[in-house]
Amino acid sequence: AITPSAIGFALLCLLGYSLGDLGSFDCKMRQMALDFAHKLQPNRTREQFQQLADALNGAPEAQGCNVSLGYHQYATSRVGMFSIPESGMTFFVDANSGKDSNTGTQSSPFETVAKGVASAQKAGFGSSVIIRKGLYYINNTIELTSNDSSGLTIQNYQGEEAWLSGGKLISPKWMPHNVSGNNSWDVEQNQNAIYGQHPISGKIAINGSYDSYDMCQSMCKANGSCNVWTWHDEHQGMYARQCWFRFDHVWQPVAENGHVSGHISVAPNIYVADLSKENIPSILGLRINGMRAIRARYPNADPEMGFGSSLKAKSWLPPTLPAKPDKEINPDMPMRNSSNSFQKYQLGIGGPCKDFAPPAGYWCGSATSGGGAFTYRVPSGMIADKSVLPNSPYKDPVGAVIQSWRPGHWASWMFEVGAYDASSGKFMFSKGGFQGARGNDNGAEFYIENVFEELDSPNEWFYDEKSKMLYLWYNGTGAPPPDVVFEVTNIKTLFSVMGSQQNPVKGVTFKGLMFKDTAYTYMDPHGMPSGGDWALQRTGALFFEGTEKTVVDSCVFERLDGNAVMISGYNRNLTIQNSEFVWIGDSAIGSWGYTTGAGVDGMGPDGTDGNQPRFNRIVNNFVHELGIWEKQSSFYFQAKSCQNLLMGNIFFNGPRAGINFNDGFGGGSHLSENLLLNTCRESGDHGPFNSWDRQVFVTKVKDGTTASPDKLYDEISGNFMIANYHSQEAIDNDDGSNYYQTHGNFFAYSGNGMKNDFGGHDNHHYNNIYAYVGHGFGICSQLNGHEDFFYNNTVVMTGDGDYGNPTCSGDGKTVVHDNKIYTPSGNVTECHMSLHDWQAKGNDPGTTAGKIPEDAVIIDAGRRLLGL
Repeated sequence: AITPSAIGFALLCLLGYSLGDLGSFDCKMRQMALDFAHKLQPNRTREQFQQLADALNGAPEAQGCNVSLGYHQYATSRVGMFSIPESGMTFFVDANSGKDSNTGTQSSPFETVAKGVASAQKAGFGSSVIIRKGLYYINNTIELTSNDSSGLTIQNYQGEEAWLSGGKLISPKWMPHNVSGNNSWDVEQNQNAIYGQHPISGKIAINGSYDSYDMCQSMCKANGSCNVWTWHDEHQGMYARQCWFRFDHVWQPVAENGHVSGHISVAPNIYVADLSKENIPSILGLRINGMRAIRARYPNADPEMGFGSSLKAKSWLPPTLPAKPDKEINPDMPMRNSSNSFQKYQLGIGGPCKDFAPPAGYWCGSATSGGGAFTYRVPSGMIADKSVLPNSPYKDPVGAVIQSWRPGHWASWMFEVGAYDASSGKFMFSKGGFQGARGNDNGAEFYIENVFEELDSPNEWFYDEKSKMLYLWYNGTGAPPPDVVFEVTNIKTLFSVMGSQQNPVKGVTFKGLMFKDTAYTYMDPHGMPSGGDWALQRTGALFFEGTEKTVVDSCVFERLDGNAVMISGYNRNLTIQNSEFVWIGDSAIGSWGYTTGAGVDGMGPDGTDGNQPRFNRIVNNFVHELGIWEKQSSFYFQAKSCQNLLMGNIFFNGPRAGINFNDGFGGGSHLSENLLLNTCRESGDHGPFNSWDRQVFVTKVKDGTTASPDKLYDEISGNFMIANYHSQEAIDNDDGSNYYQTHGNFFAYSGNGMKNDFGGHDNHHYNNIYAYVGHGFGICSQLNGHEDFFYNNTVVMTGDGDYGNPTCSGDGKTVVHDNKIYTPSGNVTECHMSLHDWQAKGNDPGTTAGKIPEDAVIIDAGRRLLGL
């Protein structure tokens, strides 16, 4: 059957139980998650809630659940409806009836957003731009500064859908290139073409149940859009006789008895268009009727469905980056005395970091430590001949991109091909590998894209930059009809709101707008923000630096190929709320500050000047399907940023952790009442939340006046997190993470509920429910006065034995008490003896042990905890 997938099944085996052991808990838990979503965001559309229900039903460990929407009042629009501001000058923009020579009134609107914004900037503080329904191409980044844009509002008109696009409309005149042959259908026994997948609108669907695979194939043929099908025989349990369709031409079947799959072998339907008169030097992305087309690649796959390759190179070429930094920064102060690990700031400048921006980072120094620590390096090329790439040797793959996993699936890398030897299959990289801060000598699975010889599947394209010819395998019969809309991604940032700490842009508001189709940025310079594993680009479709009281409200961010929002440097009281982020190339929101003291712009241990994002509110956003390109991506990422609120957000379907704190800078952030699930779908380790704290920073956050390396407690409370797929922990407080208060949360699944390692300390878990975890907690040793706390929690374990690994005696003894522990037999051990004997020695007072209760008991406790 399609579930459990290999990923989900491996997770369940790791936790020591099978699907049958969960009884009805799994489905009831998922229905509770949907109920929690209704509580958090009741004003979402029925379609949005159905997308969440599909994600809950389609996870690999779901037992054929039918999470249903039930009766609710649903919103009718994805964007908000706002009244026209009553104060200040108001300018109207209408793509359908406007002209930039007009006056900008409601009856005489402008045509372009740029003209409307420029007029509002001239009119002064408190002006507004009202954008009517339509599609607006933003040809150049619109810049808002403190000199001209404070108090500016840009919004839709009474709930109308105003799309602001980073794309450019093209008008290709298609000519046949290779359109020979006839289509045919192939059928393969004991093959599953939808293994590990779940229904996704427009890509994969359950058509129905039929007594034979012939009927399934007939229905697929009659559908018109179906091009791949899989039928499950009568022995497949809850999936018996089900017929599944694919609409994306992805044919990568997995051998599995009891399944029959088929697909259409499509005859070439390749057309070509001359774009030499369109002034397009390169094409980074192509949209066909608003959907991503696929740059010619091997193996064939839809990137919106995942990485799509298990291909392995024959070998990787050794790194050629300098092995050591040009300069190292290892000051004796500040000194963090709360742990024996990560006590000092350390930075490597130049050398292996020469291609980063700025050219410095924690992982380029020689004093790195923590899990798997070594100085950054990446391979310089690879060997992949015809045995690996059957359509090679290639005529001219210079400019092709190798997309590769880092070993362990901690991040994905992109390398640009600079040279190629056809006889040996040697690819030499000209740049890349900087998309993650943790290097390696080798890559892992990879695919190649932007190669003409790989143009062999419907919906694929290739642009020859030399001849300016665009090739397209049109996914249809004959040539593309005249009404098909073709757009190329053009710019990377739609709006840049940029002031300074001394002269910030104040009170800019975006309301009810829809943003799409910015170009990818994964080959742009990346930086190492701090001591976590991440590298990223300081860019976004919306870019904010030097702002106060910025508001992004009820907007939609869709199919942006880079980050959607970047909050950079000094920002205060910025709010992003009620918005949807979907099909994002990298992360939805990044928050990344500056520090000083290392002689490198933006880097150093000193954060006392306040040039960081602080007091920002990320509230009630609906986020799903991201990390299309960069797999080290999250709904929300922060580095050198603090005192922020993340509340009421819903996130599902991402390749890595849902929320990531790259360091412990300052602290004082609060994660409250968020729903996170289906994280770590493609990557290794982590959980719904992940943090590191390897780098020492000094701030005045703790008491407001004293410069100190110690931080305020970060707080994680009232959340619902399902740690499925590759998740190791519900809360992954990784290397050195400290000062966390985690309480009142409902956590389902994972190996450990609580984690602390490599000197992490002062992490307090209390009043949480951990449902079906391997252990309650897995932690490291601590110093006196910096112990971890684990108390008043309910832990439902998947097996008998230790419910945690506390420090049992001596310095830093873990504070453990008053927990309720449930196991299959009721037998619980702690510190190498039975819980009874351990308590008889005066330890762990108030903790009880018993057999796992009925599902309803766990679910009812969860509902009470979450206020349902």
